[in-house]
Amino acid sequence: MRPWLLAVATGSVVALAQSGRQRLLLSQAKHPSLAGHAGLARRVAGMIPYHGYDASRMFCVDQAPPPIAELRRDGFFRLAQLYAAKFEKTNALTAATAPALSDLQFTSGYRVPFQFRDLVREHLPVGGFLAAGSAATVTDLDGNMFHDLTGSYGVNLLGYDVYKSCIARGAERVAELGPVLGAYHPVVAENVTRLRALSGLDEVSFHMSGTEAVMQAVRLARYHTGRPRIVRFCGAYHGWWDDVQPGIGNPTLPGRTLTLAEMSERTLRVLRQRRDIACVLVNPLQALHPNRAAPADGALLDSSRGAGVDRDAYTRWLRALRAVCYARGIVLILDEVFTGFRLARGGAAAYFDVQPDLVTYGKTLGGGLPVGVLCGRAAVMKRFRDDRPVDVCLARGTFNAHPYVMGAMAAFLDHLDQPATAALYQDLDRLWDARASALNGRLHDAMLPVRVANLSSIWTVCYSVPSRYNWMLQYYLRAAGIALSWVGTGRLIFSLNTNDDAFEAISVRFIQACRAMQADGWWWTGGTSNRSLRRQVLREMLMTRLEVLRIRARPSPAKQ
Repeated sequence: MRPWLLAVATGSVVALAQSGRQRLLLSQAKHPSLAGHAGLARRVAGMIPYHGYDASRMFCVDQAPPPIAELRRDGFFRLAQLYAAKFEKTNALTAATAPALSDLQFTSGYRVPFQFRDLVREHLPVGGFLAAGSAATVTDLDGNMFHDLTGSYGVNLLGYDVYKSCIARGAERVAELGPVLGAYHPVVAENVTRLRALSGLDEVSFHMSGTEAVMQAVRLARYHTGRPRIVRFCGAYHGWWDDVQPGIGNPTLPGRTLTLAEMSERTLRVLRQRRDIACVLVNPLQALHPNRAAPADGALLDSSRGAGVDRDAYTRWLRALRAVCYARGIVLILDEVFTGFRLARGGAAAYFDVQPDLVTYGKTLGGGLPVGVLCGRAAVMKRFRDDRPVDVCLARGTFNAHPYVMGAMAAFLDHLDQPATAALYQDLDRLWDARASALNGRLHDAMLPVRVANLSSIWTVCYSVPSRYNWMLQYYLRAAGIALSWVGTGRLIFSLNTNDDAFEAISVRFIQACRAMQADGWWWTGGTSNRSLRRQVLREMLMTRLEVLRIRARPSPAKQ
C-alpha cells in the first residue's frame, strides 16, 4: 500500500475511533430515564393513543372491590355537587371563555392523567378567573377566598399587596415620560447599578420574559465561544424556546442540544472532553428533584413521585461544574427566573455559593409586571467585535426596558432593601424546613399517606401508599380553600410573608382535605404496588395501541 494511502486509512480509523468514544461517553452521561432521551421521549409520546375511563371503570381501575368503588363514587359526586354550588359564577365564565382561549383548554385538559380527564373535567371543573388578591390569598368570582399556593408561578414572593404597590409607585414615577420606547427613563440606570450589586456581575440587559433572557444568554455564549452545542440537564425547565426544550412539548428536535444527567461524574467527563459545547444551563430548582421533570399531577400514575434536597451535595456539584466550565472555556448560565430572590436575597448563586458567567432573572423582579433580565461578565455580554464590526450578536425587543416595568422593578428593589424584607431572609431555611417537618408530623400522627418535601418555600407533595388516584387531592384541597396551579400538588409555592397564623390555617385545611380524601376510599391499596400500577398503565396503553393499529389495518368498505 502506498504511504499516503496508508496515512489516510490510519487517520480515518483514528477519527472513527475518537468519534465512537465520544458517542459512548455521551451515551453514558445521559440519565437512564425517558426524560434523559429527548428524541426517544418524543417518539414514544407520539405513539400513545388516547383512552379514557367511563363511570363504570373510573372508580375501580386498581381492582378495588365494589364497596370501595362505591365509596369513591359517592365521594366524587358529592364533591361535584359542592363545586357546582360553590363555584357557579367562576366556572360559568370559564366554560364560556375556554372555547376561544387556548390556554384554558390546555390547562383544564392536563390537571389529571388523561385516562381520567373527561369525567373529571365534566364534574370537577376548576375556574380560571379571580376577582381579587391580597397578601397570599385570592378570591374568585363567587366570593370564595383561597390560601394561594400557586404563587403566581413564582412571582408572588412578598405578598400581592407589595406588587400592587410596586406597580402603582412605579407607574407614578415614570408617568411624565409614559410609554416612550427606545430611549431610557433614568430609573433604568438605577436598576442597572442595583442588579450589578445583587448579581456580582458586570453588565445587564433587559427583556420581556424569562424565556427571552435565556435565549439571549445562549446566543451570547455561542457568539463568544464559536461553539454550537448547549448542555441542559435532565428534567430541567428553561422556558419554551426550542433549543432548551428538546423533548415532549416541542414539535421539532433541536440538533445542537445535549440533555445530560445532573450530579454525574460522567457528565463532567463529557464536558472535559468535548470541544463543541458553548454553555451549560442550570436551573437551581432541580436541587429539589434532580434529573426529574417538574412534578405535575397530570403525570401522577402511581405514588413513586420523590423529592428532597441535599444542599451540601448540590453545592459540591455546582462547584465541580463551575471548575470544569472554567477550565474548558464553557459559559456557565444560572437560570434564576424562578429561584431568583426566593432562596436568598442574592438568589441561588448566593444560596449555593457559585458564581456563574451569566444569570437570568424574571418573574418577581418585575414588581408584578412581565420581565426578563440577563446579567453577566462583560466579556460574555458584549454584542459586537471591535476588530470585526459587521460580526454582531443581535438582541432587541420593542418593549425591552419599558418605563412602567422599570418603575415597578425599582419599587420591588426598594422593598428588598427594607428592614422588614431583610428580616424575612433571616434563617429562611430553618423556618420553612421546620414548617414542613411540623406538617409532616401532623400528617403522620393522623395516619395519612401524604408527606411534603421542600426547597425552602417551594414544596412538593409526595405519597406513601401506591395509588392511581393521588391527583384527586388537588380537588379536595380546593374544596378546603387552598388554591393550586394547574400542575396540582406537584408544586406548592408560598409567599415569604406567610406568617405563623396563616401557615396554621393552611395546615389545618391541608389535613382536613387529606382526611376527606382518605375517608372517601381513594387510598385503598389492596396489596397493589407502584410497580404493578405502572405495569397496568403500560398494558392498557399497549392494548389500545394494538387496537388502533388493527382498526387501521382493516380494508375500507370501498376496497372490499
